[in-house]
Amino acid sequence: MSDKKPVVVYGVSGYTGRLICEYLREYHIPFIAAGRDKDRVAEVVAKIPGIETADYEVVGVEHTPEALTELFKGAKVVCNTVGPFIKLGPAVVEACLAAGCHYLDTTGEQDWVKLCDEEWGAKFAKASLLLSPGIAHMYTTGEIAANIALETPGLDTLDMLVLWKGLPTIASTQTIFTILKANWYYLEQNKYVEWDLTSNFEVSVPGQHMSAIAVPWGGTSHPVWFKNDPRVANCKVIGGVIQREIMQGVVQTMQMVKEKIKPLPMEQQEIELGKIAASVQGSMPPRENPRVNTSVDSVHASGPLGRSHVVIHGNSNYKQTGMLQAYAASWLVQAPPLRVGFASACQAFGHRSLLGQLRMFGLVAEPIVTVNA
Repeated sequence: MSDKKPVVVYGVSGYTGRLICEYLREYHIPFIAAGRDKDRVAEVVAKIPGIETADYEVVGVEHTPEALTELFKGAKVVCNTVGPFIKLGPAVVEACLAAGCHYLDTTGEQDWVKLCDEEWGAKFAKASLLLSPGIAHMYTTGEIAANIALETPGLDTLDMLVLWKGLPTIASTQTIFTILKANWYYLEQNKYVEWDLTSNFEVSVPGQHMSAIAVPWGGTSHPVWFKNDPRVANCKVIGGVIQREIMQGVVQTMQMVKEKIKPLPMEQQEIELGKIAASVQGSMPPRENPRVNTSVDSVHASGPLGRSHVVIHGNSNYKQTGMLQAYAASWLVQAPPLRVGFASACQAFGHRSLLGQLRMFGLVAEPIVTVNA
């Protein structure tokens, strides 16, 4: 239909879906706010600041490829926030492909990113559509820093650190415990190498004297994105929240999972991890405060004869995610991506372009770049 809203945000009853809608309003992009519970979606959307000036509609939809395909037909872009993605993502991706829509999501699940590349990347490319999982602060802002570091020629190794201050949302908590079932990988000489589930590191935090604890965080999306990048041979990523007491709990939980839950059958693992997730975070965190909810993305890039260090200080990591999703959707409504098929945000829209948008909304500072080449 000619009057179809060009963007569908699927999963609006969650924390991040609401923020995507908020920034779509900022970009003046009409959208459909969709979810399985129409009344719940309407209730959430009604609380978005300034929503009365947005062009939108609320739709309830069943989580099946058929129902989702019908909803997506006539739209250009789907922003999917319904996870865990390894379980619930395939229906949305298949529906996007059938309806002829670009697909974006906010995943933190490395196994899902790998599956997207392997299962649907070529199909989306053949249809001239973008398949871009993982457009979110914890992945895209760090990827921007990595690409700035790689502007110095002759560097092929990325050592990445992503930290933020705050509490995970319900969906993020579910993702954290979902990735505990999967294998985690870093990139070494263009090959995937498995992390030990209990790996953890004491790290120096740029901009402060106190250190923090970081973990591989499921491996992250970066090793998958950079695996076929001719500039990069090695990529390791660690991250977490800045609050030490929270990360101490994460380390203890990972040790317990390795010893007591990993030996169980997969179905039982899901049940036990679900119980832990429910006990850790059972309600929505408060709206972010930029004075409190800060973020740090630090990338050391190196090569045989050169070094580059890039640090991006920011705030409100979930707002960063909402803005990045909305900007990507806005771009796709108006123009084709820089790359079709499976691609990261930087590959599809350009790292300098994305940085400019984050700066425009006051979500990150100007990167600090140190080069020793």
